[in-house]
Amino acid sequence: MKILILCSDNSCLSQIAQGWLQSFDRTLIVHSAGISPAIEVHPLAVQTLASSGIDISHHKPEAVEKYIDEPWDYVITVSRDAEENCPAFTGKVRNLIHTSFYNPARAKGTPESIAGEFRRISNQVKMKMYDLYCDEIQNGGYGPTCTCGANRFCRCN
Repeated sequence: MKILILCSDNSCLSQIAQGWLQSFDRTLIVHSAGISPAIEVHPLAVQTLASSGIDISHHKPEAVEKYIDEPWDYVITVSRDAEENCPAFTGKVRNLIHTSFYNPARAKGTPESIAGEFRRISNQVKMKMYDLYCDEIQNGGYGPTCTCGANRFCRCN
């Protein structure tokens, strides 16, 4: 299963989403990219995931153009900018999912409050990626596994 996660600069949100999604299933091939990639991954994104045992310190921001000709099972946008500026992929894309999160790199305040914002957003991203993994990706990209649509919350059986 090949998954590409897009955001505006590939320094924060998409890196966090990539780290979480990869942590749920090591057999997934997960990449992330940006519309206009930054120079480096945001240090607080690295630190926040490290506190959960996920190492993204070796990640580097990539341009979406690097991946545009490849086939993907999923392309997931995690920012409004990425959704609005998502390029047309020449490779086959089976599933395109748009979601959006507040970018904690824009947070203002004390170092403690900014770190708290990174943790809060990381938890939101974790839950969304986990829901996507359980509801669609784990099932091979063929949608819900339960006819009621509740999937992991199903009480039908």
